[in-house]
Amino acid sequence: MTEISPLRRRMIEDMTVRNLSPATQRSYVHAVAKFGRFFGRSPERLGLEEVRSFQVHLVAGGISWPALNQTVCALRFLYGVTLKQADLPERIPYARTPQKLPVVLGADEVVLFLEAVPSLKARAALTTAYAAGLRAAEAACIKVADIDSSRMVVRVEQGKGGRDRYVMLSPQLLGILRSYWRLARPTHWLFPGRDGEHSISPTVLHAACRSA
Repeated sequence: MTEISPLRRRMIEDMTVRNLSPATQRSYVHAVAKFGRFFGRSPERLGLEEVRSFQVHLVAGGISWPALNQTVCALRFLYGVTLKQADLPERIPYARTPQKLPVVLGADEVVLFLEAVPSLKARAALTTAYAAGLRAAEAACIKVADIDSSRMVVRVEQGKGGRDRYVMLSPQLLGILRSYWRLARPTHWLFPGRDGEHSISPTVLHAACRSA
């Protein structure tokens, strides 16, 4: 049976005392062992410059950002806890996860998407959310009385941050909502749920998006 080095044993004990999960312990031990093998020396004899070189090596090898940050966590634990070099961990930088821009649909694509929603009510609610810049939950809770065609605004109650606000009502959206009202005849909630007592659930709108 392979003998465990004193450093590995001490690190495992430190992780156990701090109640790190078995999976995290295995990950940390693997990362530290890989670090030591890369230089052919015990991590006790390696410092910040070697850590930097190792990070450069991992990035050049195409390591994922989460995996790289897991290695950083392991090395920070090794130096900060097990080797008691309190000033070193903060100097080992985490990798910043690349920010990806969301996919933004063009105007024609939005029209095609909304037309693909089979439910009249869901389609009208989603159109309102898109045209007025609302969240699905905000659009779902609009009342008939919240549509102010004289001032061309929509009242949004308890929206983002728990605050009431007004959003602009475009002539195009007003025309769509009037056509919807003539067909659906809602009385209190503009987009009522099945029981008529409550507004449509945002989850219904989310499901309509997925089915479109």
